[in-house]
Amino acid sequence: MHGKICYIILPAADIQASAGFYREVFGWRIRTRSDGSVAFDDCAGAVSGAWTTKRVPMQRAPEKNGPMTYIMVDDAEQTIAKIPLHGGAIVQPIGADAPEITALFRDPGGNILGIYQNPIASPLKV
Repeated sequence: MHGKICYIILPAADIQASAGFYREVFGWRIRTRSDGSVAFDDCAGAVSGAWTTKRVPMQRAPEKNGPMTYIMVDDAEQTIAKIPLHGGAIVQPIGADAPEITALFRDPGGNILGIYQNPIASPLKV
């Protein structure tokens, strides 16, 4: 489909640690390509990508300019509870973007990304 985001390259310090983080926290399918590189497909099968040690992590503070990527989740509270258990850290808790249900996290590679919960599909009081 013209204009659809389809592929993401994520910087990683340790590709296996990053792959495990996204598999455990978000349910991404991890696969090894024929060349040995580690790739992923999101749980909807709509976006794929890979990790690389050849790029610098996206670690700007959330209030700075630049693109921000958010991952859709069913339950923001459950998701932020899993993040530190798998090597990530919360950098902006739920509530900072109210009434939107978001949080920002740092993955094991140092990248800052967000989570987003649809408030209509699964309401959460913020």
